[in-house]
Order: sequence, then structure tokens, then C-alpha cells
Amino acid sequence: MSSAARVLVIEDAEAIGAAVSSALREAGYQVQVRPDGRDLEGELARFRPDLVVLDVMLPGRDGFMLLEVIRRTTGAGVVMLTARDGVADRLRGLDRGADDYVVKPFVLAELVARVSAVLRRLGRTPSTVQIGDLLVDADSAVVLRGDAPVELTATELRLLRYLAAQRGRVVGKTQILTAVWGYEDYDPNLVEVHVSALRRKLEEHGPRLLHTVRGLGYVLRADET
Repeated sequence: MSSAARVLVIEDAEAIGAAVSSALREAGYQVQVRPDGRDLEGELARFRPDLVVLDVMLPGRDGFMLLEVIRRTTGAGVVMLTARDGVADRLRGLDRGADDYVVKPFVLAELVARVSAVLRRLGRTPSTVQIGDLLVDADSAVVLRGDAPVELTATELRLLRYLAAQRGRVVGKTQILTAVWGYEDYDPNLVEVHVSALRRKLEEHGPRLLHTVRGLGYVLRADET
């Protein structure tokens, strides 16, 4: 989506960078990944990120030094990542302008949720998504079909928010498990049960929006194509 928020990930551990970027892309964001802060100033000017996921322990300039560059040159949000769990390090990052701080090891779904929360606070991503007559307001947790409110459980709401962010795209069960529950090895039947319940509640007030794509997964869209 060209209107999606842009997230720059600066992480020197290749596996972590790949996992974080994949989770953020699945959540609907445009993502660039860099292993260090070399030419950060140029990358900020080129990519113009709405938010930076920034590791603290980096080769060359560390995350605290890069945070100062980001704060001096952009209005981007910053979520810092680190293996350090000391309160002093967290306070140092927050005092220098970080918006949030996530300690490794972390669950990808939590990181994505924190990124989304910061972007919403900064007004960089719309809280309301509309698909056909379905309105999903992430900030107020309000779901409407036309004028009719749809009452959802907390898990169903997280599922719908994710599917709404991916609207028009087919997402598999593993993607949903990772994004909504934070695990890849849950029983896939968990997804089927919650999708079925969500679909039933949505269809109480209108035609089908949540479709099954056999062998691939699910897609939220206003009509069959």
C-alpha cells in the first residue's frame, strides 16, 4: 500500500532484522532494513520514515548516537531494541527522545503492536479502516456494519484489526498466528475457530466480507473477485 506508514529497521543481527521486517510488512507497513547507521542521514532523507525501529548495540555509531541524529533531523517515531534489561539504559533512551523501548527477546506481535501504537499517537497511520460497509476504528475499538455495532471479543477484535490492515491481501494461518497470537506453532485450528466466529458476527449485519481462499488462507474484501 503506497499510503502505508514507512518503517526503517536498523538491526545488525540479520535473523532478527529479517523477522522484524517480515512481521511489519505483514502488518501492512513499508519497510527498509539496514545493519548499521552508516549514511543514516542519507537514508532518512531518501526513505523519509514515519518510525525507526532502532537497535542499541550496533557497530560504529550505537543506537543512542543514532537516536540523536533521528531526533535532530526528523519527526519520526523511535522504538528502541536492546538485549540490555537495565532500567538505566531504558531511561537513557527515553530521556533522549525514544517513544518506546522493547527488550530482547521479544514477541514479534508485541513489537508490531508497539510500533502501531506509536504511529497512531503521532498521527502517522489512520485509526479507522473501511471495507464496504464495515468500519473498524482501532483507537476506540468500535466496529460497525452500516449503523449496526458488531460486538467482538478482544481476540476477535485483534484478528479483525490485522485482517483490516491486510485488506485485499490473502494471509495464511501462520501469518495470522504470528501477528495475532505471537506464535507460529499453535494449532492452526485456533485460527479457523476464531475466523468462523468473526465471520458469523460480521454476517449478522450484511453480506460476506471475510472470504476463505482454499489452500492459501483468508482475505477481507468487500466483494468476490
